[in-house]
Amino acid sequence: MTILRLATRGSALAMAQAHIVAEALTRAEPSLGVEYIEIQTEGDADRTTPLSVLGGRGVFVRGVEEALLDGRADIAMHSLKDVPTAIPDGLVLAAMLERADPRDALVASGGRRLAELPAGARIGTSSNRRAALLRALRPDLDVVELRGNVDTRLHRVSEGAIDAAVLAAAGLERLGRLGEVTQFFEAMEFLPAPGQGVIAVECRTDDATTLAILARVDHASTRTAAEAERGFLAALGSGCTLPVGAYAQVDGDLVALRAMIASEVGGATAFGEGTATLREAAALGRGLGERLHAAATGQAQ
Repeated sequence: MTILRLATRGSALAMAQAHIVAEALTRAEPSLGVEYIEIQTEGDADRTTPLSVLGGRGVFVRGVEEALLDGRADIAMHSLKDVPTAIPDGLVLAAMLERADPRDALVASGGRRLAELPAGARIGTSSNRRAALLRALRPDLDVVELRGNVDTRLHRVSEGAIDAAVLAAAGLERLGRLGEVTQFFEAMEFLPAPGQGVIAVECRTDDATTLAILARVDHASTRTAAEAERGFLAALGSGCTLPVGAYAQVDGDLVALRAMIASEVGGATAFGEGTATLREAAALGRGLGERLHAAATGQAQ
């Protein structure tokens, strides 16, 4: 039996996603076995510093990638929304599993929807993107920093420390917590993070055997949509700190992308959309990213 060592964070959600990866791999190759290698990342160790200060998306990824690079693991599992567009030399995102629900979800005390929260209600999120979109919809709410795993964030709502929280619907579904959602936000309006809802599997570029195995679980339309969304993100550059959202959908031979860039202080400042062939997905994202970044920063030509 071939054993693949899978590096993953040790949170309940990360382990649930690791099980999804393992099940997909063993369905594709019944003689395969998967061993979990739990990694504590910088983002797991520091749960108080805002993510924008700690280092953004990469804080949940770097430690897991190190296990690949130093040979402790054969594959690594990530939530694609956490993965920077610049992948370390020697590594590749070899598989993207079929996308789950890309939407954001509200969990509010008393079963309330966003419109039903009173002025001044405290709503928690660790995402600058979610904060900006929430402030655009309800500038009268108090949007506060909320770190921690899913259970911790939901408990903050149930204990009354905050009135509501916004989380990824996919994560809640994978943990069996969808019953606590009081409102789903439409993805085309409350744009998700690029890659939200997608589980990505990474391996070394020189590991031909593992690359061949992962190719069997790669979901083509999910990858195309992700290429468009991540192309948009890549166009903004590693130094861009503006909150961004992007959502792409594949329809036949075409991919359609809608994206936004918000101002630092909150409120969506630039939305855009476009359509291209499947082969042009990444270029579509890059072009839209360049146009929206110019508009958002007052440099439109």
